[in-house]
Amino acid sequence: MVLTTSAAGVYVICPTPFRSDGSLDLASTDRMVEAFLNAGATGLTILGIMGEAPKLAAEESFSYAKQVLAAVSGRVPVIVGVSAAGFAAMSALSRKVMDAGAAGVMIAPPSTLRTDDQIVSYFADAVEAIGPNVPFVIQDYPLVTNVVMTPKVIMRIIEENPSCVMLKHEDWPGLDKITTLRRASDQGQVRRVSILCGNGGLFLPFEMERGADGAMTGYAYPEMLVGVVNLIKAGKRTEAHDLFDRHLPLVRYETQPSLGLAVRKYVLKRRGIIVSETLRKPGPKLSPETIADIEWMMERIERS
Repeated sequence: MVLTTSAAGVYVICPTPFRSDGSLDLASTDRMVEAFLNAGATGLTILGIMGEAPKLAAEESFSYAKQVLAAVSGRVPVIVGVSAAGFAAMSALSRKVMDAGAAGVMIAPPSTLRTDDQIVSYFADAVEAIGPNVPFVIQDYPLVTNVVMTPKVIMRIIEENPSCVMLKHEDWPGLDKITTLRRASDQGQVRRVSILCGNGGLFLPFEMERGADGAMTGYAYPEMLVGVVNLIKAGKRTEAHDLFDRHLPLVRYETQPSLGLAVRKYVLKRRGIIVSETLRKPGPKLSPETIADIEWMMERIERS
């Protein structure tokens, strides 16, 4: 299964489950994959920023990727984050996961890039490292990478690299960027690629209305993401926003810097999807007061 520019729907960002001692929890990984697919995911993305990829050893990253790919068993495409400090590591992981059945890879620019030409050159070098036949996703997440990619830079990367099939849009504010890119492709100024949006889905209904093809993000209730995307596509704007608004307090809670992943893992544990909410050290721990907040929000969501 190969990633293409027609990718759409919800590609759920998977956290990496750990046991309480910090080791990989592959049994929870299998259960998590089934839960996300049952929620309606059209794809999965692993080893991203919310997957704690920088905290994994190289052999752990591949072991986890193999486990997810085996659990998915070809039912949906799997994208693997391969961002690395150097191209040797990026190349090695890309080769291994593509051979194991990944649909494509995702690459975020390093924080050292400053100019437009540096950004474009970096992605050209990345494509050389992973191979020109490997479909890749541009991860545009300036809040974390500190690399600002204008629509013109993104269009240059798309045009100069035929293997670029998707933009993971996580700029904030960024709704007008989606509008600009979609207008450009509609007018034939750049070839059309898939746009899936992140940032915890915080602006998902509006991003869909601006022309995004879906979401590539995580949330402890991924069925909400799927519902919003499907309702917008069906022209049911009010129903989509009503569904989103019911979950918005928890979505907002999950987007807190540093703390958000701990919140998400706690909810996934409470829902029986993973065994432990453990994050790899260093990582935050939830206070009793924060846990009480989360429990209250979960009760409201599930009561509704």
